Amino acid sequence: MSQTHTHTQTQTHTQTHTQTHTQTHTQNSSVEVWACDEHRIGLKPIVRRVWAKQGQRPRVQVQPRYQWSYLHGFVRPHDGATFWWLTSWIDIEAWQLVLIEFAAWVGAGTQEDGSFKQVILVVDGARWHTSGQIVVPEGIELLFLPPYSPELQPCERLWPLSNEAICNKHFDSLEQLELAQCKRCCQLQDQKQLIQSYTLFRWWHRNA
Repeated sequence: MSQTHTHTQTQTHTQTHTQTHTQTHTQNSSVEVWACDEHRIGLKPIVRRVWAKQGQRPRVQVQPRYQWSYLHGFVRPHDGATFWWLTSWIDIEAWQLVLIEFAAWVGAGTQEDGSFKQVILVVDGARWHTSGQIVVPEGIELLFLPPYSPELQPCERLWPLSNEAICNKHFDSLEQLELAQCKRCCQLQDQKQLIQSYTLFRWWHRNA
């Protein structure tokens, strides 16, 4: 399957789901399209190129260790809104907990005024995403990307931005790294225009 065809197919699916849910529920209902993915971070250093004067070689202090956390990133590309969550592991149980937290935060499902918010969440085919053990919260519908298509996942564009707080740095502990990562995620929540410029693909649905 060509990349162009895959982009078109994914765009068609999101538009179809949005139109279907808009027609199914009342006129006071709304539909939003989000994307979600996970990113492993840890004490194994992330080393990046940096600018330096000609003839000088910059150095960074690193200490490779193998302790990990997992950053869950949710993005609404059409306006750059984000939601972040850190877990110490990634499996079906962790995904279930994060999905519940996101659904509550975004306000998916039946509202106090009787309206309904439907959130279409674009995810890949990771086993914890597709497990039959997952209880999807009210108002959330999972839309799975085609296999082996990370280029279609807007969240893949988040990680270079979130990594800025932890690359080329030494952390004494995983807790210290997590604190730096959390601060960076809070900053990114206020930088919607930047997030939008990274994640709003030309074929992404722009009205939800």
